[in-house]
Amino acid sequence: MPQRVTPSPQQSTFVSPVPERILCVLGMHRSGTSCLTGSLEEAGIALGDRHTWNPHNLKGNRENQQIVDINDRLLAAAGCAWDKPPAGDVIWPQVEQEAVIALFSSYAGHSPFGFKDPRTLLLLQGWQKVLPHMQFIGIFRHPSSVARSLQARSGMPLEQGLELWLAYNRRLLREYRRAVFPLLCFDDEQTVFQQKLHEVLRTLNYDSSNLQGEFFDEGLRSAHIEATADLPWPVRRLYRKLQRLAV
Repeated sequence: MPQRVTPSPQQSTFVSPVPERILCVLGMHRSGTSCLTGSLEEAGIALGDRHTWNPHNLKGNRENQQIVDINDRLLAAAGCAWDKPPAGDVIWPQVEQEAVIALFSSYAGHSPFGFKDPRTLLLLQGWQKVLPHMQFIGIFRHPSSVARSLQARSGMPLEQGLELWLAYNRRLLREYRRAVFPLLCFDDEQTVFQQKLHEVLRTLNYDSSNLQGEFFDEGLRSAHIEATADLPWPVRRLYRKLQRLAV
């Protein structure tokens, strides 16, 4: 039977070469992960094969479909999905671990290499086991903006969207507390966001000289921010915690 995967600071048991530097974007759907990932690509971080257009994001969600497929298979095997998060850690069969290594081995010559798929937050323990040298950069967004964006995209009820925001961002906060990494807020004004991203890249020893802000588009932020006081208390409390931790 497959064994439960747990985080490990030790080297992966796989020997296939993968990119020396891997930067993973952590954040929930509709929370600025596409903007951040596109900006990282603009700064010179390779993304490999990725979506550069879709009906809900004309600049593309910047996701690698093979990574999305791996995450979807793992969630489905656990009886879960992106909108039905697992209650705990998910078992990673050996075949899926090998699929990750095979995929990232194909990008071994591309370093630094980056990727994002919001589902990764739901399966992070397994990803950390297979690629233990990954670095992280996180991003979050106002809960009502996320919920309204999900409603517009998928017809999801606002209450369900807020519950999903809570589930994902609890995981984001848990991982941040386990090992601190830069955390950005997509609610920041564009020039502020860009300046903070410059600083974050320099802190992580990435070159930010090519970052011009061309990927950031106010049109990507299609839902307005509502009063935080109107949010359910657990959601409001978590959002304020993330705000205090953000760069």
